[in-house]
Amino acid sequence: MDGVLSLPAALCTRAQRQAADFTARTGVALDATELVGGRAALLGLAARGRTSAGGATRLLRSTDTWCAVTLSRPDDIDAVAALIQVDTMPSDYWAAVRGWVAHRSAADAVARAQLLGIPAAVLGEAQFAPPRVVPLGPRRAPGAPLLVADLSSMWAGPLCGQLLHRAGATVVKVESPARPDGTRRGPTPFFDWMNRGKLSYTVDFDDDADIRALLSVADVVIEGSRPAALHRRRLGPSDIAARAGRVWLRITGYGTEGDAAARVAFGDDAAVAGGLVEYDAAGPVFVGDAIADPLTGLHAAAAVADSLARGGGELIEISMAATAVGYVPFLGGARREPAIPQDGPAASRLGYDNAAVRSLVTERLSLTC
Repeated sequence: MDGVLSLPAALCTRAQRQAADFTARTGVALDATELVGGRAALLGLAARGRTSAGGATRLLRSTDTWCAVTLSRPDDIDAVAALIQVDTMPSDYWAAVRGWVAHRSAADAVARAQLLGIPAAVLGEAQFAPPRVVPLGPRRAPGAPLLVADLSSMWAGPLCGQLLHRAGATVVKVESPARPDGTRRGPTPFFDWMNRGKLSYTVDFDDDADIRALLSVADVVIEGSRPAALHRRRLGPSDIAARAGRVWLRITGYGTEGDAAARVAFGDDAAVAGGLVEYDAAGPVFVGDAIADPLTGLHAAAAVADSLARGGGELIEISMAATAVGYVPFLGGARREPAIPQDGPAASRLGYDNAAVRSLVTERLSLTC
């Protein structure tokens, strides 16, 4: 199944139904096929079988089944020697990882990868679960414009924020100047597609006064890191001053309970965990491009819109792997090729809107006094 990247038409139709839910709440029309396959179209990515379209994830055969391993970050690659338990980094690290996985069970390989913080998943290990909605505070009819604090990075969370921006919200993209969103490093067209129209705000998470003030006045918070990251800084949903109608969205790889809460996930390995793969004569192949990311971003945006329509006051938790499971019945059959997303202005430079955001926060704080 190498070659031009296309998507199962039935999967696109199912995603379009989710897009229609968002449209019904916001009046913003969406093309789900473009959202799900747009990065591949934008960057000219091709289907590569058991190598992900982006190249960072591989499907690997173990002694009992298949698993996915992602080596997308420098830290992941640096951890390969520890993963396969050798003293020096092999020159062809993917060949070494493939050989190592081939001599153990998928569960054992994935467990060791997780121990080292490397994203990995056993094929089909996840179960379906809809977004989990928990009461967080009092409800209130949404005002206009909504203020969204987008603390997420990469794809799923930023896509949710982008869709809320299209619906008229003021979206603040929050980043650390020391560790900005990794997609800022390129390709630029993808970063711009996800983040154009957002205000760029840099904060020091170790000196949390600025971020705490923003979160206290935000109507929607998008969180895309593992839950412990904000919890240990006392910046989680139970730590921030209450605001009537606030919706707090928590996007995770595998959920928030037990060991799953600590797992790292990217779109391709999360899709494999959900069983969202197709097959050729030799085994499973990837579907789309990091497909759990855009599917989750779309579902998250619809869930936020639904919550706001109820008056908010809710914590929404959505898992990428669980979202992927819901699309397994829609594989195979006719195909669609996604269109290139429409061009637009560049996203704001890192920290470009700091003064504007501080002014906005000050104004909102004054209204609550």
